[in-house]
Amino acid sequence: MRPASPARHATSLYRAHFASEPALVTSAPGRVNLIGEHTDYNGGPVLPLAIERRTAVAASVDRGWSVVSALDDTVFRLAPERGLVGGWVDYIIGVIRVLQETGSAPPGARLAVGSTVPLGAGLSSSAALTVATAGALGLLAGRRLTAAELADAAYRAEHDEVGVRCGRMDQTIAAFAKPRTAILFETADRTMRHVPLPTRVWVLETGVSHRLSGGALNERRVECERALGFLRAQGMPAASLAALEPAGLDPLLRRLPPALAPRVRHVVTETARTRAAAGALAQGRMERLGRLLFEGHASLRDDYECSCAEADLLVESAERQGAWGARLTGAGWGGAVIMLADPRQEARIVASVREDFRARYGRLPAAWSTRAAGGARSVVFRRGQRRNGNPTTRE
Repeated sequence: MRPASPARHATSLYRAHFASEPALVTSAPGRVNLIGEHTDYNGGPVLPLAIERRTAVAASVDRGWSVVSALDDTVFRLAPERGLVGGWVDYIIGVIRVLQETGSAPPGARLAVGSTVPLGAGLSSSAALTVATAGALGLLAGRRLTAAELADAAYRAEHDEVGVRCGRMDQTIAAFAKPRTAILFETADRTMRHVPLPTRVWVLETGVSHRLSGGALNERRVECERALGFLRAQGMPAASLAALEPAGLDPLLRRLPPALAPRVRHVVTETARTRAAAGALAQGRMERLGRLLFEGHASLRDDYECSCAEADLLVESAERQGAWGARLTGAGWGGAVIMLADPRQEARIVASVREDFRARYGRLPAAWSTRAAGGARSVVFRRGQRRNGNPTTRE
């Protein structure tokens, strides 16, 4: 069943709680990353696509700050100058604070949030929220932020304000995505190449939620920084871990503390897999792409140690049932698994994988498919008329 429109949901929430009509609605997509996990903050490439599920923000200018979401149906009064308060509203506060620095925020606003992006599923619900919020606040302040400005404001809100040691992948795909394409994003120089993606991608949710503003993700990033510092101290010139060459990797790893070597091995091999995957996708070699996904999952499981038993079972079952490929997507420690399969076989494969999961865990995992979707967009209401556009283009 297709999820309800998040824009309509956000608008309904706005009317119900603020007894008026919003001035505009903006939205941004969640994402799945085909491959390239934990490479973005290590200077490597990623290959994400925007999903059809989105987060929408209905908004109008106000003298103060207030926000409501379907998540808890409670209106929160915000005081951004006092800092964070805990919970999901911190992402809103972070965007406000970042935009205030450049004069791109209104004096205040009423915001209502609707979303069809599953929370805690590794599908970047936080970037969808921050990009959509940045677009809304910019428009309310009389500025139409470019895609680059949207991505940067959302990244700074999550990384600098909320404290998630993330890279720029999620915010970039939410702002720059184009329908029917994935993006090969080289994070070292921020170059992008759109690669056609003709097939649907299946998402199987583990049901294990994760929280990224602390804990294991930040620990992994610290480990990568320690490893890079250790190598540099030994005279190894490297701009980033992803810049290390796979050839001769084993002797290099033997120079590292045992706890750090697997992290470096994952980053270096995942960097090579991601570029190979973009090439396979561009050539329509879906089985080759799928094999790289399986290899990537094994690396996440064994070297980066960020998978979970539920994800491992889904991937192993997908391989056994004949899928082209499958792997954990998102930072890990829960979330979702993506799967690619021959369209003629995918219904059977998905059903079998879900039954394998139920046999182990006593429940059926949520499963749905998506095509690669477009990025951030807006609907502005003027004198009862609606005008559609992308926040990156002038109306």
